[in-house]
Amino acid sequence: MATTKSPGDNMSNPRAESLIEYPSLFPIKVMGHKVDGLVQAIGMIAKQFDPAFDPKTIELRESKGGNYLGVTITVTATSREQLDELYRTLSTHPMVKVVL
Repeated sequence: MATTKSPGDNMSNPRAESLIEYPSLFPIKVMGHKVDGLVQAIGMIAKQFDPAFDPKTIELRESKGGNYLGVTITVTATSREQLDELYRTLSTHPMVKVVL
């Protein structure tokens, strides 16, 4: 007799529901108003969650109108919890408008 798994069966094993293999390089795009200190603030947050983060790898892209700045950081993701907390910290920063 075959048994079926309910959707909740993966709850006991969070790795089973993740499509990301850890550790891995993980790019995150952060957007905010183009103001002094935005890039440095994002870099400092990245460093909190990935001590090996290299600020020289930050990629910048200005909006057409020049009012916004897209900042791409690539961190070494070690767990879903780390990424969730990194996204939460970036999203709540007063200079940040969007985190993708």
